Amino acid sequence: MQIILLRMPPAMGEALEQQLHAQRAHGVDCEVVQAPGLETLPALLPPGLVVLWDEGGPLEALATCCRQLDARRFSARTQLLVLTPRDDAGCEALAEAGADECLAPPGGLWGARLKVLQRRLKPQGEMPAAMSPQEFRRASLEQSFQSLMSGLAAAEGDALFRGLVAQLGSAFHGTGALVGVLTQDQEQLRTLAFWSGDRFEENLTFALQGTVHQEILLRGSVQVPEGIQGRFPGDPTLPRLGAQACVGVGLRDAQGRAIGVLAVGGQGALLADRKDQTLLELFAARAEAELGRLRAEAELVRTRVFLRSFLEAVPDPIFIKDRAHRWILVNAAFAQALGLPMEKLVGKSDYDLIPAHEAGLFWERDEQVFASGRANEFEERLTDPAGNTRIIITKKAPFTLMNGEPFLIGVIRDITEARRMEAQLRLSERMASVGTLAAGVAHEINNPLAYISSNLAFLAEQLEQEELSAGQRAEMRDAVLESLEGTRRVRLIVQDLKSFSRSDDDSRGPVDVHRVIQGSLRLVRNELEHRARLSQELRPVPAILGNESRLAQVIVNLLVNAVQAFPAERVAEGNRIHIAVRQEAEWVCIEVEDNGQGMAPEVQRHIFDPFFTTKPVGVGTGLGLSICNTIIQSMEGSIEVESTPSEGSTFRLRLPVLVAPGGEAEPPPEPPLPRKGPRRRVLLIDDEPSVGAAVRRLLHAYHEVHAVQDAREALQLLLRGEHYDAILCDVMMKGMSGVDFILELESRAPELVRHTGLMSAGLFSEQARAFIASRELNFLRKPFEREGLRLFVEHLCG
Repeated sequence: MQIILLRMPPAMGEALEQQLHAQRAHGVDCEVVQAPGLETLPALLPPGLVVLWDEGGPLEALATCCRQLDARRFSARTQLLVLTPRDDAGCEALAEAGADECLAPPGGLWGARLKVLQRRLKPQGEMPAAMSPQEFRRASLEQSFQSLMSGLAAAEGDALFRGLVAQLGSAFHGTGALVGVLTQDQEQLRTLAFWSGDRFEENLTFALQGTVHQEILLRGSVQVPEGIQGRFPGDPTLPRLGAQACVGVGLRDAQGRAIGVLAVGGQGALLADRKDQTLLELFAARAEAELGRLRAEAELVRTRVFLRSFLEAVPDPIFIKDRAHRWILVNAAFAQALGLPMEKLVGKSDYDLIPAHEAGLFWERDEQVFASGRANEFEERLTDPAGNTRIIITKKAPFTLMNGEPFLIGVIRDITEARRMEAQLRLSERMASVGTLAAGVAHEINNPLAYISSNLAFLAEQLEQEELSAGQRAEMRDAVLESLEGTRRVRLIVQDLKSFSRSDDDSRGPVDVHRVIQGSLRLVRNELEHRARLSQELRPVPAILGNESRLAQVIVNLLVNAVQAFPAERVAEGNRIHIAVRQEAEWVCIEVEDNGQGMAPEVQRHIFDPFFTTKPVGVGTGLGLSICNTIIQSMEGSIEVESTPSEGSTFRLRLPVLVAPGGEAEPPPEPPLPRKGPRRRVLLIDDEPSVGAAVRRLLHAYHEVHAVQDAREALQLLLRGEHYDAILCDVMMKGMSGVDFILELESRAPELVRHTGLMSAGLFSEQARAFIASRELNFLRKPFEREGLRLFVEHLCG
């Protein structure tokens, strides 16, 4: 038997070990093991004796240790003895905690005590006179079963199986017992616990063929009362069990499939009657329950490994959130997207890691999915803790566990690069359109420039004369008015071209559809005048929410396509283009209709596909209508086409009306009404002297204008105390730029910033554009007219 000396002082332990080994001469064979603490002991204490040394600490600490030892043993097979000097009350408390005996150190009568314990482990003595053999056997079985149920109630895995076979072998007075499980190929048995005599054997795996265990699995249960080794000579377990007889039952899973064997070996018949068989089956049921638990646990582990492997194999970021919007599971791609390890993400919410405005939007959209119970897809912006922002598309779907607990799974696709490429394609298409329109635009500019130049030469010639007649003055006045009209035409065409070519794709706001159409028509005017007759039906419509330059790109593309759709042999008078605008409920409808060659149905099905074109090589890229479709969809609208071969085509744009906060459709933006104000002091900063002189002339009747060519000089004037009611500064200048000037004002004279406006002809960097937008600075585009300039100055003075 095994004797464990627990927490024994070294000197005492050596002396006691010598006394115990001396008992071998009296027929008691023991193995002594010294253990410094509970953590070094097995989960299930082996049969034998545990001697616990009292270190003299609090009684409760020693009692707790006794309770822990008692929970890890079979009281019928393992005795707990405490060496303690405590009084009767202390020993009584230890007995209640599980101690079988308390002795004062160093103890005594070890030989007699070990012999009694040996008889307990191998109860081969005489039974009580008043008890029959069957009654003695049944009492032993029932006591063992009760001990098993109470002692192993909380045991699991190896500890349970070892305790089960040890208790089973002892209860049936056998030579040993084992529990084994079938391997995956169903041709071998692997033992989980193997008890023989008074010790545990090493587990083994062996072939089922020709063994008693194969018979048990085939028949469900087997009892061989004698000659078992002769009947199954190839069974490797029988010699190790020392068995001439055997009884065993098959173990099955919840579906009734064979999964293992529970067997007991002995020297003679092991089952006396049906009640013995029932007790054996109860032991088997406990083994089956534990095997089922282990298989479920293994399946759960496999499922977790599979799920984790699946998540890690997906290159797109994936997350799962609980109802409190906390991440409970993420993959490596999601952790990489946020730049944090997975363990720092699990249990956190969006608010813990990303900007509040983004977190609030994510939370709201998650709630939509939870509340609706339907999957959804969102385009969002995600800023990681390092400040990097990406454009993403997130597909979110809800799911519910069997217990009704809801969760949300999300799959993210990063489309930042795709959006950048789309922007480049749109810009390329716009530049291609600009190239197509270049000759017409040049004509629209050169015509007014021609008569402006002629009129200026005429005026210069007339002004050299000392006296002018009334007729000459009237003619000079007409020349000036014609020149002003010419400059207005040039200014409009340049503004339209700049608006059309702008790359600020993300800006959105109220759009006046009529103004966009008129600007687009000015850009293609030369093309239209020489190829077709244009008719318009522009009914009053409210504003839409979108991007003015992108809508202009769509309309110009449709007009150019219409012009290119006319047969080459047809004269211009026979070609017709009709553009119409009307409101249909909550939509603004724009139609571009032509009587060109039209399209067959199979062509119509592909006209919005990228790179699809019916034009000759070198005439079209095949991207125009695809980009138009993308632009209109980004404005939450749609584009449709109706076409008949040889009759023409109609493209119809439907865009949602911009709804004002009060619920009414927002009217098109109107220019502010002119208002008069007092005469003010204005500081103009522009490195082009002619601009300063022109502004001074335009405003001399309203304000006093002081013009300088260097922003640094202007800054010195202001810091010396010069007072100005309004400051106009060009964006792009040598030395100090307009952006640098504003930055200096913010740090040195911040009260002047709100009275300062920037001007530009349109050529400045994206950084400058972002700076102006972020600070919401007042901005005036060149060229400007007198009234627009005067209103801008009055706004700055306010």
